Amino acid sequence: MSDRLPSDHPIVAAQKIGVLLLNLGTPDATDFWSVRRYLKEFLSDPRVIETPKWQWWPILNLVILNFRPQKAGHAYEMVWDKERNESPLRVITRAQTEALAARMKGDGVMVEYAMRYGNPSTRSVLDKMQAAGCQKILLLPLYPQYSATTTATANDKAFDALKTMRWQPAVRTAPAYFDDPKYIETLGNSIRDGVAALDFEPDLVITSYHGMPVEYLKKGDPYHCQCLKTTRLVREYLGWPTEKLMVTFQSRFGPTEWLQPYTDKTLEALPGKGIKKVAILAPAFSADCIETLEEIAIGGKETFLEAGGEKYAYIPCLNDSPSGMDMIENVVRRELQGWL
Repeated sequence: MSDRLPSDHPIVAAQKIGVLLLNLGTPDATDFWSVRRYLKEFLSDPRVIETPKWQWWPILNLVILNFRPQKAGHAYEMVWDKERNESPLRVITRAQTEALAARMKGDGVMVEYAMRYGNPSTRSVLDKMQAAGCQKILLLPLYPQYSATTTATANDKAFDALKTMRWQPAVRTAPAYFDDPKYIETLGNSIRDGVAALDFEPDLVITSYHGMPVEYLKKGDPYHCQCLKTTRLVREYLGWPTEKLMVTFQSRFGPTEWLQPYTDKTLEALPGKGIKKVAILAPAFSADCIETLEEIAIGGKETFLEAGGEKYAYIPCLNDSPSGMDMIENVVRRELQGWL
């Protein structure tokens, strides 16, 4: 029997290793329909909303998607990168990808990024990486703390794509890095440097994490505990007293109880307790986005000052800063051991 391949046989690319950075997602524009498409995909995810579908579908499609896109679109408009006509999340995630690719170039590693909701889709990027010859791919969800609503659903989307591939690449998933010494050091230094750059000494520094329903914690999601541990380790690294660094939770949605204390309610109450100078950051996010820039940097400041606060500062996420990229590279190289 001849071992010659058929003339129409696809050309197989040389094997290489790939790293896929996974982030939450973003609408493609700030108009009603672009935001609606994004919100529908996001809020239809059973990992995010665990309410039974028969009960949630009419609420989502008949109420939320008719009113929320306009409000959310206005919020996106406030932080939109007008020059690139993209959301900050996409701009920064791309910059992180390009920075990591430059660092890994000498190792022959292909680095790409994808969004769980919106574009570029996880499936399209995995197809691109496989076509380029990536037969070993590390999935790195860009969430320091693990949650089923973030890390798990990002990996789920990748697994859904893998299920359709005839020739599957070998895949690894990077674990959450909430207590990684390099992450704690990098986050701690960013807080110390951020505070040092202010024109005032804050009475309190707040670490505001994205919230989630208390019910998810009771079902076994480790996110809450990992958030508390991140802040405790950072406080110990900085050598600060307990009362100097506080944990709160933001972005609650709907009538159910979410993780407390709530960020907005805390900012309202602090001035009445004599705490009138505050710095705040959002350690659950690897890149600044609508939740950090519009909700915390803008909305949080308004809430605090209206309640009688005097000084308020937002400390940015690690983003694509040199130290932030050192940390991500450290995680990637650790997880690629045995492949590189």
